[in-house]
Amino acid sequence: MPNKDFAAWQKARQDELSAPDSWLGLIGLFWLEPGVNSVGSADDAAVNLPSGPAYLGDLRWEGGRVFWQSLGEMRVELDTDHLGKPTTVDCENLSFFVADRDSRLAVRVRDRNWAATRPFATLDYFPFDPAWQIEAEWQSISPPLRMEVPNVSGDLKAVDVAHKAVFSVAGETVVLLPMAVSDNEVFFVFRDRSSGKDTYGAGRFLKVPAAAVAATMDATAEAGGVGKIILDFNLAYNPPCAFTSFATCPLPPPENWLPFSVHAGEKKWQAGP
Repeated sequence: MPNKDFAAWQKARQDELSAPDSWLGLIGLFWLEPGVNSVGSADDAAVNLPSGPAYLGDLRWEGGRVFWQSLGEMRVELDTDHLGKPTTVDCENLSFFVADRDSRLAVRVRDRNWAATRPFATLDYFPFDPAWQIEAEWQSISPPLRMEVPNVSGDLKAVDVAHKAVFSVAGETVVLLPMAVSDNEVFFVFRDRSSGKDTYGAGRFLKVPAAAVAATMDATAEAGGVGKIILDFNLAYNPPCAFTSFATCPLPPPENWLPFSVHAGEKKWQAGP
């Protein structure tokens, strides 16, 4: 990756995290119960808003679907974030949406004017280093491995892993297991010896575009052999839980604890005054 592409990626990260719908704007996380969940500023509201009407409406969780009915309006079905962008409900400067976490539903509340009082501090990075653009073997795992991956809330999610990235650093061979593989990308969660020191303590994320796998795939890979994957650790970034306590980030499994420091990508974020 040329340095200009690295700079463009950094700018995109800065723009994303300083935007009105940034993770930094989250001000609440409320787990829903099946049935009716009231929303409003009343103390006994299931989804307690910091301002606005005491009673704004109801969220109804029925048969795996979620409906929103504001006071005096017809009810509408809301999309959760399970398959992509969720439906957002707005109330003055506040908004909320429903997050699906393995059949548990939660409402995240956001203050869209958060930046007016808490300007976003600039992200810090290690200098771009082409040595951390690593070509790894992309090996099949047969039968697939099932892992129980924890998140910061203490919940476990079962993940089936059918591939592993195998590579060497300073003569030491290590393995990274993907948390998800889609048609668009391969997603890793890892930590290393810099975690808690120079980088975020709970680890970092790394996304690899599908093209960085398919474009270098060996002919034998489709038959269960060995392919190639480009791991660009310069693009390692902090998970949402580095910026807010209202995220439910996956944590790196022990298999993805690297025994060396990865001095590439995003450093630990320091909140501004």
